[in-house]
Amino acid sequence: MDYMQAILQVLQPAALWAVGVGTFGGILIGAMPGLTATMGVALLIPLTFGMPSVEGLNMLIGIFIGGIYGGCISSILVKTPGTPAAAATVLDGYPLAQKGEAGKALGMATIGSFIGGVISTVILACLAPQLAGIALKFGPSEYFSMALFGLTIIASLSGDIIKGIISGLLGMFLACFGADPISGALRFTFGLTGFSSGFAFVPALIGLFAVSEVFVQLENILDDRIKKIKISGVWPSKKEFKSCIPTLLRGSLIGTFVGIIPGTGSGTASWISYNEARRASKTPEKFGTGFIEGIAATESANNAVCGGALVPLLALGIPGDVVTAVLMGGLMIQGLAPGPMLFQEHPEVIVGIFTGSFIANIFMFVIGMLGIKYFSMILNIPKKLLTVAIVVFCFIGSYSINMNTFDLYTMLGFGVLGYFMQKFNFSQAALCIALILGPLAESNLRLGLLGTDNDIVAFCSSPITVGFLFLSLLSLVWPLVRAFLQKRKAEANTVESTL
Repeated sequence: MDYMQAILQVLQPAALWAVGVGTFGGILIGAMPGLTATMGVALLIPLTFGMPSVEGLNMLIGIFIGGIYGGCISSILVKTPGTPAAAATVLDGYPLAQKGEAGKALGMATIGSFIGGVISTVILACLAPQLAGIALKFGPSEYFSMALFGLTIIASLSGDIIKGIISGLLGMFLACFGADPISGALRFTFGLTGFSSGFAFVPALIGLFAVSEVFVQLENILDDRIKKIKISGVWPSKKEFKSCIPTLLRGSLIGTFVGIIPGTGSGTASWISYNEARRASKTPEKFGTGFIEGIAATESANNAVCGGALVPLLALGIPGDVVTAVLMGGLMIQGLAPGPMLFQEHPEVIVGIFTGSFIANIFMFVIGMLGIKYFSMILNIPKKLLTVAIVVFCFIGSYSINMNTFDLYTMLGFGVLGYFMQKFNFSQAALCIALILGPLAESNLRLGLLGTDNDIVAFCSSPITVGFLFLSLLSLVWPLVRAFLQKRKAEANTVESTL
């Protein structure tokens, strides 16, 4: 009876209004570069003080889910990732918008986000305590091997493997700036205090993708070659959706699993899902050219992280990512201690959160689909005005993270770097992956080796570690095997045609 009362409580008009407002606010926040879901949840926690616990928590969860989804809007329309989770969506979303199919790109992103969110919520509700146990088995060696597996994505994402490796190594080098993760010693600071904490990721991301695109568009504006983009379609065709179903399911499961592992996040999930979709595809060469399956892969994964990240928070009291760390504060403000006892002492709260998460995904889908035609109007703004607006948002978004002037220099520096990488066909995606996963790999490698007295065999003895190392090797070898098989197939077809 308590369970039914909890569900009915979430279905009350006031509770639905709270979830709807939270989701809509999260979408707006996520769509603005630099304003992350974390910031939205943190800013609105004070509003939940006087609310019933389930109502207040579901409002925050709505902001979380809406914020992760909202990042795809600016990624697709203006090549400016609203959140780090939407960085991978740029690869196919923006080219598809440039082809005049911005509506379809946003539609697939909304559908993918909804499916990923619903699947992760179902898994959260059914298997939270059991799945949370998996997260406890992750130590330094497991984190390192998972990060290494993520870094091998670079090999298959880049058309030119050599340039991809160079981009990845450059990203890992830039990730080394600042304090050593173990000793705290400063590295590559050149006597400048701004370098002491390294490069802030969000300003770097904004510079790499958004500011670099501004430089490119300035060239086009000066050459007067910009054409007005027509917007058509919102729903993918039945054939396109059918082809995306395996990708959506795979991305949802990857996102949920990655979300369960504390300290990873949506950005990691979307890149891994994108790579696996590309690897499994019969036409991998289409990825990065405006291929709808690429959008399905990234958006289903990054939204699935939302449900997955709640698993360790609720079941173990361990935040799955930065946003759930803030949500943990919201729980404690309501007088609730996350962890195993929460399931026993307040089952109605758990059921209310599960129900609210499901409803937030429905709100996200409805608001997203209804808003596509309004979102897409951005493309009809004169290019000069849009470019100025993007620059303003880039500066505001980069500065608002830490209120640090150095972040503006970071944004501009990465903007120049991204511009030249585009000019000479180096992979910005490879550099972005290395910036995300490089520090994770380094810190856990060194922690693990310290714990095993530099014994590599002991460090790699975990079954999970061995599994990820095997997948890493497979990820590196598979592109070569695929190329060899395609060459043999082409040769066989040539011989048949001559006969």
